[in-house]
Amino acid sequence: MVFQEEQRLHLGAEAEVWSGLWMGRPAVRKLRRPRAWRHPDLDHRLGHRRMMSEARLLVRMHRAGLAVPALFDLDPEQGTMIMEQISGRPLIEVLRDPTLDPAFLRTALESTGAAIRNVHRLAVTHGDLSTNNVLINDQGEAFLIDFGLAVIDYEVERFGIDLHVIDEILGASHPDVEHAIDHLLTGYSHEEERQGPPQEQTGGAVPTASEVLKRLENVRTRVRYHG
Repeated sequence: MVFQEEQRLHLGAEAEVWSGLWMGRPAVRKLRRPRAWRHPDLDHRLGHRRMMSEARLLVRMHRAGLAVPALFDLDPEQGTMIMEQISGRPLIEVLRDPTLDPAFLRTALESTGAAIRNVHRLAVTHGDLSTNNVLINDQGEAFLIDFGLAVIDYEVERFGIDLHVIDEILGASHPDVEHAIDHLLTGYSHEEERQGPPQEQTGGAVPTASEVLKRLENVRTRVRYHG
């Protein structure tokens, strides 16, 4: 891999992420960090499996034309993945910017909902839908990133939980943004109206947007009841 690192973007428990250049193109390198509390052989196997899964899902989504980074290079033995660098700001920063027009925020949130629905239509659940894992460009278009916890699934519960995660984050971290989750869910449902019912995938039928939104309400009720 020919990667020239420039700036560290993130240092987490699972991975270290750098921006830079790959073959002269703006890129991001994700380097898996060993978990010292695991046996080295087990840690290597788990890390290898997770990185291969993320790479396959990125290829699957990018080929379908979804707003996700393209995969440039992969070395699962070394725990390294190089992806396209997406221009934009994390949604968390956008929602905290007091200079932005409310109409732009609404566009960004609806676009986020549409991007999530498009991922769901491929039977992929993100698994970590935080406002850090959504990038917003200057036109208010949303791109989802960091699919390290993503999986292919056909059970409506996982899709409802995906939405519940970002619902909780919007309520807790951005309470001053009025109707944030409503705008996001509007984008989610409108994307289905625009495209029609999802196509059946090789593993089965994908839950419709309506089914996922009903399950979100069910998850909310369970959380309130047990909380």
